[in-house]
Amino acid sequence: MEVLVSRALLRSRKSLALAVGTALLAPLALTAPAAADDRFTVTPLTFTVEAGDRTCTIDADLYRPAGVDAGRPAPAVLTTNGFGGSKADGSTDATAEAFAARGYVALAYSGLGFGRSGCLISLDDPRIDGRAASRLIDFLAGTHAADDGTVVDYVTRDGADDPRVGMLGGSYGGAVQMATAAVDQRVDALVPLITWHDLNHSLDPNNAEATTVPGAFKWQWTNGFFLIGEGQPLINPGLDPSRFGSPTCLHFVARACETQRLLISGRYPADGVEAMQRFASSVSPVSYLPQVKAPTLLVQGQADSLFTLNEAQDTYETLKAQGTRTKMIWQSWGHSGGLTDPAAGELNLGEGNLETSYVGRRILAWFDRYLHKNTSTDTGPDFAYYRDWQAGYGEADAVPSPSRRMYLSGDGKLVDNRAEVARGSRTYANWLVPTSHSESSLSGLLGIPDPEPYDTPGTYLGWRSRPLTAPLDVVGAPKARLKVVSPGTERVQDSGDAADRLVLFAKVYDVAPDGSKTLVNRLVAPVRVPDVTEPFTVELPGIVHRYETGHRLEFVIAASDTAYYGNRGVKPVTVVSAPDDTGVLELPLVRGSGS
Repeated sequence: MEVLVSRALLRSRKSLALAVGTALLAPLALTAPAAADDRFTVTPLTFTVEAGDRTCTIDADLYRPAGVDAGRPAPAVLTTNGFGGSKADGSTDATAEAFAARGYVALAYSGLGFGRSGCLISLDDPRIDGRAASRLIDFLAGTHAADDGTVVDYVTRDGADDPRVGMLGGSYGGAVQMATAAVDQRVDALVPLITWHDLNHSLDPNNAEATTVPGAFKWQWTNGFFLIGEGQPLINPGLDPSRFGSPTCLHFVARACETQRLLISGRYPADGVEAMQRFASSVSPVSYLPQVKAPTLLVQGQADSLFTLNEAQDTYETLKAQGTRTKMIWQSWGHSGGLTDPAAGELNLGEGNLETSYVGRRILAWFDRYLHKNTSTDTGPDFAYYRDWQAGYGEADAVPSPSRRMYLSGDGKLVDNRAEVARGSRTYANWLVPTSHSESSLSGLLGIPDPEPYDTPGTYLGWRSRPLTAPLDVVGAPKARLKVVSPGTERVQDSGDAADRLVLFAKVYDVAPDGSKTLVNRLVAPVRVPDVTEPFTVELPGIVHRYETGHRLEFVIAASDTAYYGNRGVKPVTVVSAPDDTGVLELPLVRGSGS
């Protein structure tokens, strides 16, 4: 899980393991402006910590700005890598340099199980990764020495053992911030970028609302991460003994490997599902956000099929509801695109344009307000979103709720009024191999072409609107209310194995006047239908998109998708429409008809 492709990564694409580990899974790099060597000093340090049932060493670098001392202390920024990276992966160190050059004390460290840090990979578990980071905060407080005896006395303090410290990083280096803040209330500010809310949804998503039924295994992303974790001896030879688990689970905690094995098996027995979901939740913010009190600026990427905008929105709404100061930005780039060539006006990771980009200015303001305690600093609106049609940001008090309804007609039309719905039924059936394609999840990382999204006739149903008479600006997560008929599924859905339940994939295309179709950011909503005898609601991935005048919307449900595990066995599906009983698509609009 990562937020930046560094130059070192771009040279390593010949190795899948190394590429996935450093390019897609490393942390955000905010490269400091060109500066003389006297702007700060860098001191390599190690720290021995207790991490779960193991004792291991954390490898870190301390950045001390020139002129900062006990008489002139400065706030600190703690940063670590994304999955597969390290303190020196070209992004973590650049983040530390950026803030050291701006007068902050910075401590960059390799996360547990990565770089030269010991212990197993524990997926940002607050009880392990969070506690380990808390020991680094002790160091910044001046109450705990590094292994060589180094002690700092030049970090601003709010109490005898309370340093003023913020955290910044992306993806894997984003979730660890919330894990740390949950176990250590001394953290003063968080800026997690493109990270997860619940790994159950991230890796095995079920976009049907209000269900605990497991979803559709996101096999490409998940297997890539697992390969990187288990391939650490190839990436970092000479690992210390604390980095090794068992012969069947080399570098992850055992429960992570058990979860991977269940997902890849294609089976969902009740006892296995319960254990999987319990573990995934325990290492996800969804389970510990009530303990997070530090002001949090969430930044999530629109081009991100790994951690969608919905995950950030769930975290945002939870923090807001419990009274934690939080704001949210939906930038353009994420795990799935825009990392090396950001859109106009976006934070450019190669240039480190903090002062001249919208997101960069917001990050600087956040730390100025909560680390420098400048109460007059404006930290911006509660919600902001990048608009590619306007090359800039829109701002709002909240994420828009669905405001326009469209209805699924029996003749394949998507109509504006229920009275226009024609009676009719339509049927599709899945094949035993995938017949629809949204993305090849690692294609951008590996530099290989990715076919345009497609659906094979007979294996999907689509409903297409009239040409729009004015633009529609959609900001947020569309929803669909559906009911399907699948007698074969009905007979086996209570078999005791949730894998027997029906799987479908919902999505919305933008259809141009020439008939060409765009699947916005290649995003789909996998659904394992809780009960085919009952209606169900699907929350689609959040988007920020303008449907232009003359374009059409097409809502599609497909039988499969190449990026996910799908149905077990052939399961025909029929959708019946009538004016008083039909499917409904709801769109969150900021411009256009809300009727």
